[in-house]
Amino acid sequence: MRPAHTGLAVLVAALWGVNFVVIDIGLAHFPPLLFCALRFLLAALPAVFLVGRPCVPWRWILGLGLALGVGKFGLLFVGMNAGMPAGLSSLVLQVQAVFTALLAFAFLGERPRPVRVVGMAVALAGIGVAAVDEGASGPLGAFALVLVAAAFWGVANVLTRKAAPEAPFNFMVWSSAVPVLPLLGLSLLFEGPATDARALASLDLPGVGAIVYVALVTTLFCFSAWSRLLRRYDASTVAPYSLLVPVFGMSSAALFLGESVSGLRWCAAALLVAGVALTSLGTSLRLRPGGASRAVPRAPEGRASLASGAHWGPGKV
Repeated sequence: MRPAHTGLAVLVAALWGVNFVVIDIGLAHFPPLLFCALRFLLAALPAVFLVGRPCVPWRWILGLGLALGVGKFGLLFVGMNAGMPAGLSSLVLQVQAVFTALLAFAFLGERPRPVRVVGMAVALAGIGVAAVDEGASGPLGAFALVLVAAAFWGVANVLTRKAAPEAPFNFMVWSSAVPVLPLLGLSLLFEGPATDARALASLDLPGVGAIVYVALVTTLFCFSAWSRLLRRYDASTVAPYSLLVPVFGMSSAALFLGESVSGLRWCAAALLVAGVALTSLGTSLRLRPGGASRAVPRAPEGRASLASGAHWGPGKV
């Protein structure tokens, strides 16, 4: 990539990584489901009135909005509120590449190559190590919620592939409008009107800043920038930069939140990043006998394999 585009890819990864710290800050001001609803409300309004009519049928917008907004982000916010550390959350979510590859095989007929199968096995080993570490030092239930959130991210990637939007920004804005009411309803049901009212009544600058960051910076700006890179380069060229997200996530959590990183967690990070790298780069590498590999010719635009994890980016959080 050109140096400017390399810098943009690194910037997006950094913003997505730091976003986990911002989510942690926001959860100190809002109950998780309300915070998630406000995030999508600001991402959708007023942009939904400026992007024109939906570029795909409503079934894909509704499906993606529920899978990504309620499933992935709702569970992520609830899991982090229940005690899942910000840095570890940024790492565990990357297992979405494994879920995406499995779902693409089951529903789209995308048969994984051997290198990708190896990558999935290594990534799952990393998840196992992380689960052991979290089970010894934190709430395992919160860990499970974030893991299920990663699975919903895989569902969202498959739905995006099926929808094949010609205008990804339009698709993202309309899909952001879908989860607002379901999340608000779930918040009223499980978090209570009184809790929501207190959070809104005590709104302060850090709370507003957290909403603005997760809605405008990491959703609108980062998604637009990532989509621009994907239109210009192969998914296999862009996707590896997603591996920087947990690096920035874990380091920023240690720096700003004082989160410690145990030896087991570093081991889990190494396994997960290596596994996700193999799973993602399996699109462009094909193993030969004896361990050699060769590049696979570039697929026509819009037909890159889902396992690159690049359709919705590495950290739409």
